[in-house]
Amino acid sequence: MCELEWKGGTGVKQIAVYGSGTIGACEATLTSGNGFPTVVIGHSEAGLVRCRKTIEQNWDDLIAEGLATEKNKLAALSLVTITNDPSMLQGSSIVFEAVAEAAETKKAVYSAITEHAGKDVVVASTTSSIDAETLAALIENPSRFLIAHPFQPAHMLPLVEVVRSSCTSDAAVEQTCALLEQLHRKIVVLNRSVPGFLVNRFAQALFRESIYLMEQGVVSAADIDTAVKYAVGMRYASIGLLEYYDAVGFELEEAIAKNVYPDLCDTKEIQKTTLDGIAAGNTGQKAGKGLFDWSVKDEDDFRRRKQAPYFAGVKEWNMPE
Repeated sequence: MCELEWKGGTGVKQIAVYGSGTIGACEATLTSGNGFPTVVIGHSEAGLVRCRKTIEQNWDDLIAEGLATEKNKLAALSLVTITNDPSMLQGSSIVFEAVAEAAETKKAVYSAITEHAGKDVVVASTTSSIDAETLAALIENPSRFLIAHPFQPAHMLPLVEVVRSSCTSDAAVEQTCALLEQLHRKIVVLNRSVPGFLVNRFAQALFRESIYLMEQGVVSAADIDTAVKYAVGMRYASIGLLEYYDAVGFELEEAIAKNVYPDLCDTKEIQKTTLDGIAAGNTGQKAGKGLFDWSVKDEDDFRRRKQAPYFAGVKEWNMPE
């Protein structure tokens, strides 16, 4: 039941982030980096230490690129409170929920938010996989609930997918989008929840086709990444995907589709490469091996390359001094 439509509030006094993992730390980097007092709620002392280290590393990376100063870092850190005490949520204008992808965990967090911040504060989940309707059913007064899904690294990559449930009020969307705009985010609004939202749907289609081509012996992982970095990524970064479709024209796209659609991978099952990797413990970067051998890669270089396309956007931040 949606209850009475939430009408929203005015101004942003404090931003809260419930969750001290990587996403929570990056969200706090972004909000404090734009001058907003921010409280991060964790659940363990070790988690709080990791959160602060991640925030400090984020700032050190920006300083190394000449995008911030030590003075900016210290001023931003002074705006951040990292604690296990949920009573610190009191006075928050919005709470970004960034805890584990488990409905029961999120339900407990929503109860804590309501207890300490009230039933009118906007709650924006950073979930990347749970349906908005499922989560809205877990919170008191769901008209103030929505999803605000960022992309890693969340303080750098500008896009946020705002996803409504059937109960979400226009006021909640407007307040959230207004804040995201102050944080220099680019926003897409989904009027209803679909699995994967937008970007992860696109990504899964590319992942599935890439794994299929590798399993068919057509091409290597390295060559797929080269094709994406120097054609797909560059092409759609300067003009949109559907602007490109219009530029090519429907007639030519129809001809291409007739040739390509019948041969595209359409499996609904998890592919052998992924299952074999899981069985062997070769699950990607953290394991040291996945589609690539990460033991021969420079992790600092990878972290920099992961952030490099977004450095220019940091120049728009309203950094505290």
